[in-house]
Amino acid sequence: MQIGVLSDTHMSAPSETFINEVRRCFAACQVIFHAGDLTDISILSAFKDKEVYAVHGNMCLASARRTLPSRTVIELAGFRFGLTHGMPYRHNVEENLLGDFEQVDCIVSGHTHVPVCRRLFGVLFMNPGSFMAHGRYGAPATYGILEVGDEIRGRILEVARP
Repeated sequence: MQIGVLSDTHMSAPSETFINEVRRCFAACQVIFHAGDLTDISILSAFKDKEVYAVHGNMCLASARRTLPSRTVIELAGFRFGLTHGMPYRHNVEENLLGDFEQVDCIVSGHTHVPVCRRLFGVLFMNPGSFMAHGRYGAPATYGILEVGDEIRGRILEVARP
């Protein structure tokens, strides 16, 4: 199974460009994790043929905050995934996130706009960066793919824009 991971889209509505990029980047994914700062929940309509899990972030409108949790645990294919925006953490992010989740195999977060995919303390941590090129420190527009089989493997990819 493949899980598409994105965060920090910061959009008030899904544009045609966004919908096309989502279709291209996540074509092989059955599941989508959005790690917050969607801004408006309407952008999740771009994933209508996928199983979608999302959390709100600090920049989300009130409608998204009322509808989406700040964090959640998802059980898929025998693994437990923690999903959060990650706010207010900017330093020692992984250590702080471990305190937010118990007995998970993978923690997905956003907020920093800096892509990260690494295993620490026996847990895979993924921050896909910003899908819409709001990357900090010159980071490009990025997203993540989690490949779930006997184990969870992750990779960060750049959004290829013409």
